[in-house]
Amino acid sequence: MTVVALTGGIAAGKTTVTDVLRSHGIAVVDADVLARDAVAPGSAGLALIVEAFGPEILFDGGQLDRALLAKKVFGDSEARERLNRIVHPEVHRLSTEAFSAHEREHPDVPLVYAVPLLVESGRTDEFDAVVVVHTPREERISRLVEHRGMALAGATARVDAQATDAERLEAADCVLDAAHSAVDTQQAAEALADALWVTWPHVERLPQSFT
Repeated sequence: MTVVALTGGIAAGKTTVTDVLRSHGIAVVDADVLARDAVAPGSAGLALIVEAFGPEILFDGGQLDRALLAKKVFGDSEARERLNRIVHPEVHRLSTEAFSAHEREHPDVPLVYAVPLLVESGRTDEFDAVVVVHTPREERISRLVEHRGMALAGATARVDAQATDAERLEAADCVLDAAHSAVDTQQAAEALADALWVTWPHVERLPQSFT
């Protein structure tokens, strides 16, 4: 089974890229969606989170208070690791199920796994190719401030809590330049989509860059 991983730092432009890929018929499995499924009401993952962080982590309706959980783990490496030990295995299970279903039902359709923290997880070698959506650190901080209304200190902390630009580029088989306008990023994503269809499943033939 061939799977291409797509990653990038916060505010790099990953959503723009995956939207274009989907519009070109590429199958996209989103790790963020799986992470939400992993802690949905009634799930084993949510029960473990309540056990680890207390019942106050839930809203009255039984759903996870993500903002409160984020406050508890941000800046606390031990708490973040505890959370990761709960969520990551569930996401891995759900992603494996999604990949297997795709292979059974649509083997000729390119499959991309959008996974923001791929480099941080140390799982880059598990995929047939790694595409990095690259926007330099300073530009990503600016986007968080200008487009998401974050304070500069908070935006900087969010960016610096992830892998560095150099670490992501070191892991990349292909780099998609998303540092410029949304139109430029969409055009680069269209080129990636075309290349995936042309090369699939021989993704080792993908170009090394898309601009």
